[in-house]
Amino acid sequence: MSASTSSTSIFSRLRAAPDVLLSGLAAGVAVGLAAVPAIHSACKLLCKGPNKAAQCPFTGASASSSSSSSSSSSSRKRPLVVTVTGAGGQIGYAILFQIAAGRMLGHDQPVELRLLEITRALPMLRGVEMELEDCAFPLLTRVVCTDDEEVAFKDCDIALLIGARPRGPGMDRADLLKANAEIFVKQGRALNKWASRDVKVLVVGNPANTNAKIAMENAPDLPKTAFTAMTKLDQLRAVAQLAVRAGVGVDAVRRVVVWGNHSDTMYPDLTFAKVRRGDGREVSALEAVGGDEKWAHGEFVNTVQKRGGAIIQALQKSSAASAANAAVAHMRAWVLGTAPGEWVSLAVCSQGEYGVPPGLIYSYPCTCKDGRYTIVPGLENEIDDFGRQKMKASWEQLQQEDKEWRSGQK
Repeated sequence: MSASTSSTSIFSRLRAAPDVLLSGLAAGVAVGLAAVPAIHSACKLLCKGPNKAAQCPFTGASASSSSSSSSSSSSRKRPLVVTVTGAGGQIGYAILFQIAAGRMLGHDQPVELRLLEITRALPMLRGVEMELEDCAFPLLTRVVCTDDEEVAFKDCDIALLIGARPRGPGMDRADLLKANAEIFVKQGRALNKWASRDVKVLVVGNPANTNAKIAMENAPDLPKTAFTAMTKLDQLRAVAQLAVRAGVGVDAVRRVVVWGNHSDTMYPDLTFAKVRRGDGREVSALEAVGGDEKWAHGEFVNTVQKRGGAIIQALQKSSAASAANAAVAHMRAWVLGTAPGEWVSLAVCSQGEYGVPPGLIYSYPCTCKDGRYTIVPGLENEIDDFGRQKMKASWEQLQQEDKEWRSGQK
């Protein structure tokens, strides 16, 4: 493919710029869905910086929400290169303005956006570039639109792999895995060749866990810890459902866990979740829902597992604003850290934790500090038989997906 590249300089010394509120998309996602207020609150709350004093692992500087301090400190920081694939799609459009406004990496961290698209989508991507320019974001130093992977991934610090092949008419699951394998083999090799050695990769395009594994295996010179897939959206959905059922705000809920694959086998788990009541007392999630284990193991799990399908049925298209919000929250937690006592669900490379076969990209409860994640240890004895069965079903599905994409390469 021939490179088609353009760059736009943004006046970085403007004193302030309004945040872009993607209200149209956010409202659309909520149409026809239950628990709209809780979901909206969850998205806003859980992607806020949990620790304003956290240091950026790339720069060593502390994040700050103060506009006066951010304008001076951002001028001293090296811009981080953020590559977004499928940048012209719905999720790409929904996420770019949040990144440029500082919601993902902090309000004092300059960014350079590299937007990768297929050649025929570049004219449309130019329009997105113009909109970004018109917002005059102080943190946005440059925008590059390209169909060339070298241009997109060269020295990138953050890679958001959003673009993926959707299932088309007549395609079965094996066909979908094969089509996406071709994309992520290529992108893994591009990351291996051109990206920063400290790159952080988030795969959003589905099947996200398997796509992340494919990219990881094709980037042997990068650490396996560089690759993650997104289950933060599932965690946010689970938090919202629990908050509604318990009759509390989402800010009163913590330690909801999502295990496994981002699919209909994921296991949203309330075993470790805590809910803060109005009197300030914190109780278990099960106590907060009146001891209704049938709901916790039934309706709750099914609702979270099938939420994506419910949105498609209501909107006649996939979720975009909520997915973009979750990607921002995932990367923000990874880069800036989780607050004390908080867990974030990340799909990461298993080293055999909790019996999961090594090498699978599997969602675990994690904490983050100094740009590194740590799987929460020592929970085995609290996971019941129901949970163990659910966790196993999800890793068995991932093993099957792995076999299917590999068979398509022969």
